[in-house]
Amino acid sequence: MLEKTFLNNTLENWGISVLIIVGALLLNKLIQILNRRVFRRLAARARSSFIDILLDSLESPVLFGVMIVAVVVALGRLELGETPNLIKAYKLLITLDATWFFARLLASLLERSFKHRGEEHGGHARKRRLDPKFLPLTRRIVLIFVWIIGIITGLKNVGADLGAILGTLGIGGAAFALASQDLLKNLLAGVTIFVDQPFQLGDRIRFSGVDGIVEDIGLRSTRIRTLDRRLLTIPNYRIMDDTIENVNSEPMRKVTLKLGLTYDTTPDKMNEAMTLLRTIPQRVPHVSPDDLVAAFTDFGDFALGITFIYYIEKDGDIFEVNSAVDMDILSTFNAAGLNFAFPTQTIYVEK
Repeated sequence: MLEKTFLNNTLENWGISVLIIVGALLLNKLIQILNRRVFRRLAARARSSFIDILLDSLESPVLFGVMIVAVVVALGRLELGETPNLIKAYKLLITLDATWFFARLLASLLERSFKHRGEEHGGHARKRRLDPKFLPLTRRIVLIFVWIIGIITGLKNVGADLGAILGTLGIGGAAFALASQDLLKNLLAGVTIFVDQPFQLGDRIRFSGVDGIVEDIGLRSTRIRTLDRRLLTIPNYRIMDDTIENVNSEPMRKVTLKLGLTYDTTPDKMNEAMTLLRTIPQRVPHVSPDDLVAAFTDFGDFALGITFIYYIEKDGDIFEVNSAVDMDILSTFNAAGLNFAFPTQTIYVEK
């Protein structure tokens, strides 16, 4: 019975080929068990994060490589007529599998490096160009570079004429360059954003009427969540061609407040009002005592004008501090008998 022929091969040969693939599946299962229950425990005892990363990066490519070898061996021993060259396919797949491993390894090492430097240097991570928030952009650039090298190496291993391929690409290069000017501008702008770091993920920025939080920085575009919770996807070159205001980078928020007291306010009461304003940092948290201004600035149409300038510290919530300051002014001025002016008009009728 095993000598019967099916598709130019005996049932025995088909059975052996199937057993090779099944054996590869069982071997993969054994590799998974050994990796997760033995090798990783040994790595944990050694307390080596690099070994952990190496084992994690190796597992999937090794499993895929075992299946590639099994399929090539199983198919290679069968008579399948006119079939593609298995050796070339094997070389190409193995090269791509190795590229996959290196891509996973480099991505994991980058993530570990960014996280480690960010924790170690804290606020200095930005100066060292290792801000963890820029990990996604860095990983994309590295992975694109690795895969380009892997694909070129794989094509070279199977005997592809790279010169002819590059020549073909060169013929259409001019047309492609004209059609992709915006893409190239966006890519260069993305690299500029990464190098110069005018803003980071999570920063609030303003430019060209856009005001929102940066959610993602890509090679081609940047996604910004506006204050009304709408998501904008903006090409990078439009951002870099404009003036960017990074709200998060400000050390303190300046607030200018105009107050008006009634014209029956005496000079002593006016001085008392300015003294109360100057002592607000003692009563309201997150109001900076530095550069605080409280001055009698003008005689208005219906009020004696006071200009009060104060700064909210970076750790303070803008709305909460602003509200606390206004509440303090209202309560202290009322307690001191200082009356706020409102628009009034006195009409004198000549008899």
